[in-house]
Amino acid sequence: MTDTAATSKEALREHYIEPKGRAVAKQLDRLDRHCKAFLELSPFCTLASTDAAGHVDCSPRGDRPGFARAVDDRTLLLPDRPGNNRLDSLTNIVEHPEVGLLFMVPGFNETLRINGRADIVTDPAVCAQFAENGKPARSVMRIVVREVYFHCAKAFVRSRLWDPSAQRDRKSFPSLGTILADQTHMGTAAEADAFVEDSIKTGLW
Repeated sequence: MTDTAATSKEALREHYIEPKGRAVAKQLDRLDRHCKAFLELSPFCTLASTDAAGHVDCSPRGDRPGFARAVDDRTLLLPDRPGNNRLDSLTNIVEHPEVGLLFMVPGFNETLRINGRADIVTDPAVCAQFAENGKPARSVMRIVVREVYFHCAKAFVRSRLWDPSAQRDRKSFPSLGTILADQTHMGTAAEADAFVEDSIKTGLW
């Protein structure tokens, strides 16, 4: 196989036609009523960020539907819940505040893409606004929207992500505890599975 890589925008564009029509016109610089309505339904998004050196990270964010709140047409607030305390995304944002988010709604094949500039709010009064089960958010990410648009359904249709007949039996893949035991050499698979299960039971909020 010949390894031919496109090393410039011009070389890359030779392989693709220019975007036009709705593909360009759909991009907005603010949240309209459709974007806000989608956010109110969404319980999940992925968050992409980079550090000062350009190293990329992408992590999941999930909560009750509407957990990401539009304060106005240009500002989105996203609470941070208990996790592994690695702070990969949050540290990246402190170093390089540009972020990209992809919001999903179970059963919807369309997604909502939001790109913008973020900072991390630790004000107790703001965190308290996102309290769940009496526990405030650890912090709140504030995103100033730069661009937003709905992404078409092709990837979800091709992958059959929401199709029940396409779901795999979870038992066909090792448990997370087994994986962690193999990768970290810290305790047994059963011990790691118990740790994961307890973390989910007691540490969601």
